[in-house]
Amino acid sequence: MKILFLLLSILLSVFPVSVLAQPAEPDTVILSDTLDYDDIKRQSIFNGNVILTRGNLNLHADRVTVNEQADGSQHAIATVQQSPRVLVRQETPEKYEIIKGQSTRAEYHSASEQLTLIGQAVLTRSICGKVIDSIQGERIIYNKKTDTYQAIGGHSSANQRVRSVARPRAQIDRAIAECKQKAQ
Repeated sequence: MKILFLLLSILLSVFPVSVLAQPAEPDTVILSDTLDYDDIKRQSIFNGNVILTRGNLNLHADRVTVNEQADGSQHAIATVQQSPRVLVRQETPEKYEIIKGQSTRAEYHSASEQLTLIGQAVLTRSICGKVIDSIQGERIIYNKKTDTYQAIGGHSSANQRVRSVARPRAQIDRAIAECKQKAQ
């Protein structure tokens, strides 16, 4: 028992509690028909029915190129050739929230947790199964860390404008309360 206490004391003195408490960065798991990997470029190219999973983020595309940055973070570019859209789903269970996106191209930066949907982009946010926000534009940038999004109209958007539908905060609070009640 004294040895266990001594080891714990040494660990806590060497590593601050905040470092020990930080969750590990999730693995990125990718399924595909083919993979081309270049160790020198630190690049992986996945082709054919690609399914990328990173924590609670899922992405489906025909092709995904992943570049590893010098700091170890990853930048992924997803495109479609056969499929109509790149599909993205991000779940945040503690907030009862699901973000779904679709576009003709998507980019994800793991360090900033920023997802950019490009080309006929649509993003919806649901809480407890109820759609709360819906955004359409040529480009939508969603930042998971700051819980913000930005939409930009463009050439192929209807009237080159962004379309957004948002529910009142009272509806959001009510949906969260219903989910919490069901979970108990």
